[in-house]
Amino acid sequence: MDYFKEALFLHKQLKGKISVQTKFTIKNRDDLSLVYSPGVAAPCLEIAEKPETVYDYTLKGNTVAIVSDGSAVLGLGNIGAAAAIPVMEGKAMLFKRFANINAFPICLDTQNTQEIIDTVKRIAPVFGGINLEDISAPRCLEIENALQDLGIPVFHDDQHGTAVVTLAGLINASKLLDKPLSEMRVVINGAGAAGIAIARLLRCVEHTDNSVCQPVKEIIICDTKGIIHRSRTDLTDVKKSLLAFSNSENMQGTVKDAIRNADVFIGVSSASLLDRHDIATMNKDSIIFALANPIPEIMPDEAYAGGAAIVGTGRSDFPNQVNNVLGFPGIFRGALDVRAPRISPSMKMAAAYAIADCIDQPTKENIIPATLNDQVAYKVAEAVRKAAMKEWNLKQIYGF
Repeated sequence: MDYFKEALFLHKQLKGKISVQTKFTIKNRDDLSLVYSPGVAAPCLEIAEKPETVYDYTLKGNTVAIVSDGSAVLGLGNIGAAAAIPVMEGKAMLFKRFANINAFPICLDTQNTQEIIDTVKRIAPVFGGINLEDISAPRCLEIENALQDLGIPVFHDDQHGTAVVTLAGLINASKLLDKPLSEMRVVINGAGAAGIAIARLLRCVEHTDNSVCQPVKEIIICDTKGIIHRSRTDLTDVKKSLLAFSNSENMQGTVKDAIRNADVFIGVSSASLLDRHDIATMNKDSIIFALANPIPEIMPDEAYAGGAAIVGTGRSDFPNQVNNVLGFPGIFRGALDVRAPRISPSMKMAAAYAIADCIDQPTKENIIPATLNDQVAYKVAEAVRKAAMKEWNLKQIYGF
């Protein structure tokens, strides 16, 4: 199938992939008076007197805003707000399909960081959660951090969704190869939003309890200029901060130098970066997650030829697809169900283990659940709910 041609036809035919549907049919004047004036004044007054009842009388509790400025859309780059709408509509479909969450695209015609922050704050009363999407780094980091005290979950999926699903795959790879995470030396190529989030999660940066999070032994992070090390004078403040938990031996060189004697390579960068000879320099039974799309850093057959034991990509036509749809629907479902004020590190960790647990007996070509596995979101939501309830002493309000 020519997906580009068929997708263009489908989108033009549908003129939008989502729509608004009412839950109540207006059949007569009494119905109209209940849903609008004068009856609607009653819930308005109730909410004005008791603001928390907005969750009881409106759509807020099960509605998420998908906010983008169109600055980093898929592999298309900075295509702007209007051109980002089809992607955000698709994201809304996934929220509904896998977690029964109502989501709506909010594509902002600004790429000013403070304007985005201010806009999200102003629209927040309508929504139970905010999913930040396809906003370029490092602005996405600043925007997400600035919104953490909004009182509702604010989650940049390009960062954390990728990190959660990657960790899930690594957990099962660890089981299969009998290689503990605590003994793994990991190389991450790509120091953007996803690479940073993966590194922080794998090193348990925000965790103090090793019973909750088991950090990998070492992480080396590379950008377009090679290994990020203390002697470099061109590092941004964000990249400098990575050295607090990575490259403890101050290794220098290229990504090909970094992967020598490494156990894991995770690529969130560019196509065709490595070949079989590079993989051959890694430790025995290496794990390769080449996540660049549409062309990975190394194709699976080439990685296997170099001695890799397990290979994952971001593509649906190869086994072990690292796809965020395994994470964000269930993460938001669990957070909304208990009205969690934010999505904490423990909730992300719970999500990763829940995804991994969806596979009873991992194999080399089955360490990550299939993207259309309906049980994943249920299990992730349950794990995230429990983690949030424990962390903030919350009660479950909604149910899947």
